[in-house]
Amino acid sequence: MHYKGIKLNTNNMKKILYLCLIALNAFILLQCKTEKKEISVKEPEENKVSSIFEEGEIEAYEESLWSIVPKATKIKVIAEGHDWTEGPLWLPEQEMLLYSDIPRNAIYSWKEGEEAKLYLQPSGFIGEKFEGSEPGANGLLLNKEGELVLCQHGDRQIAVMQSSVLEPTANYKSLASTFEGKKFNSPNDGVIKSNGDIYFTDPPYGLPQRMDDPNKEIPFQGVYRVDSDGEIKLLTQEFTRPNGIAFSPDEKKLYIANSDPELAIWKVFDVLEDGSISNGKLFNDVTKLVPKEKGLPDGLKVDNMGNIFATGPGGVFIFSPEGNVLGKIKTGQATSNCAFNADKSSLYITADSYVLRVQLNL
Repeated sequence: MHYKGIKLNTNNMKKILYLCLIALNAFILLQCKTEKKEISVKEPEENKVSSIFEEGEIEAYEESLWSIVPKATKIKVIAEGHDWTEGPLWLPEQEMLLYSDIPRNAIYSWKEGEEAKLYLQPSGFIGEKFEGSEPGANGLLLNKEGELVLCQHGDRQIAVMQSSVLEPTANYKSLASTFEGKKFNSPNDGVIKSNGDIYFTDPPYGLPQRMDDPNKEIPFQGVYRVDSDGEIKLLTQEFTRPNGIAFSPDEKKLYIANSDPELAIWKVFDVLEDGSISNGKLFNDVTKLVPKEKGLPDGLKVDNMGNIFATGPGGVFIFSPEGNVLGKIKTGQATSNCAFNADKSSLYITADSYVLRVQLNL
């Protein structure tokens, strides 16, 4: 046989066939490896149910952070797709997390191994039509009687749900709605002292036009205390946008966040025997971070060692009791609040449309 002037005998043909077989085998092996490589690349996309929050990371500024947060900890998503999440609250007996979606005027619940589901609606505004964007409950608290206490934006009050947490109903009793005859702005967040007193903040975020709302009755943004007899005391009016609030473990200190982009700070106060506060000092100032990262000082919680977990620009700051920044849980989202589970082995974080979880060291 001749091909383009080349004479091919039987021996040549055998050699050509042998070389072709080698080439074919090499091609098949190459294809198999390529296919395996493609599968390994696609697997993470198919396994999104692993719920790792890829956008987030934990950043240590001091080595002592790793005694609080394990180095191997990953930020996980437990719920997403909301409008704006807030007010996380752990119910220890039910082993269940509650959290608010303020624009939806709703509260959702989540349990391990289950999807988040609607728990209560309406949560913060009972009327027919709300003109603003934040009608729902914000901060959620559990009192000594095991009742759900709500900071209600739309109805501008602190209220308690008049039913068991196991059978929630939108039936509320007002605990505090006015100060000196004037309607509150929109109670935002609160904390209950061991004696039952409720401490809460009252910025204007629930008012449709906020500071310029014609229905704003109180000229300042206060921090208040409601005692067990229902008496309401103004603790301070020095903040421009008081927000998150929490006690130290011994209840001798009170931390308050100010969510003003022009004065993004936390302050710490001494708590006196009569429940009032004094000697306010700057705890930390992150105003310079506001143009660089999403979020403002907002909700905060304190662990058993006195470390403060405070939401702020970019995520959750972890402060030592002395005010040193030990590290940060970086969410990349406007992060509103956080809460521990019963033994403080988990931190739940509300961050924009997400609810996240981070495992902690006991």
